[in-house]
Amino acid sequence: MNPRHFISLLDVSGAELRALIHRAIELKNHRDLDYQPLKGRVMAMIFEKSSTRTRISFEAGMSHFGGSALFLSPRDTQLGRGEPLRDSAKVISSMVDCIMLRTDKHTTVTTFAEHSRVPVINGLTDEQHPCQLLADIQTFFELRGDLQGKTVAWIGDGNNMCHSYIHAAMVLDFTLHIACPVGYEPAAAIVAAAGGRVKFFPDTVAAAVGADLVVTDVWASMGQEEEQKQREIAFKNYQVDAAVMAAAQPDALFMHCLPAHRGEEVSAEVIDGPQSVVFQEAENRLHAQKALLEFLLCGK
Repeated sequence: MNPRHFISLLDVSGAELRALIHRAIELKNHRDLDYQPLKGRVMAMIFEKSSTRTRISFEAGMSHFGGSALFLSPRDTQLGRGEPLRDSAKVISSMVDCIMLRTDKHTTVTTFAEHSRVPVINGLTDEQHPCQLLADIQTFFELRGDLQGKTVAWIGDGNNMCHSYIHAAMVLDFTLHIACPVGYEPAAAIVAAAGGRVKFFPDTVAAAVGADLVVTDVWASMGQEEEQKQREIAFKNYQVDAAVMAAAQPDALFMHCLPAHRGEEVSAEVIDGPQSVVFQEAENRLHAQKALLEFLLCGK
């Protein structure tokens, strides 16, 4: 039987995603229970990009569940010497129970999934970041309830986070407002698949009007540092500041996947203010990914 993978939010149904989120909240609320469903199980974590939240959350989650995690960088494996991805996937999946990749090309993850005998998890690619969305969704559910029928405003780069928010809008049935500079829009095919759930706005305040959640990300993601100066010019009017939050609902939340650059994509006043839930959001990476591991490896 083919394993169940988590490459995109579109890999789960709305009912499955909601169940997964509610399970993450349950695990968080009962974190002191001695529950080790993955005792003796091993996860291989392949990192082509450095990480704080992704590594710690997956490694700690496996430990909490009684399992273990192997950290693998290109320097530690034959991947760094050009071994074909399909060969690496076949070999690694024959020795572990799950594989998580945090990498550049989205095709790296899809190729691994095609040739793996165990579940493959997308820990981040240049196209999507579904694990972060699990934490974001969990945080909103904890504080405001279901996202169905709500409005989310995405401010800034049409990057992997934006793509996964588009997918979340499709799966959970909410409206996504996007404000981004010309030339930095999300991929047209991903937008088209979402239909009327995605709407574009000419400026940040217009996008935020009526929003229940406002989200942003850095102007230059990892690997785009050489574009920093160019992006600073293009994104100078795309900061989430007090005016943006004032246009949103009075009880709107602010989220950011971190790390953040105060004074660039978000003002210190907002990220350190009362509407910001970025640290609850960051912690929820652990709980959401524990629920994901249980879902993929235990069939729950």
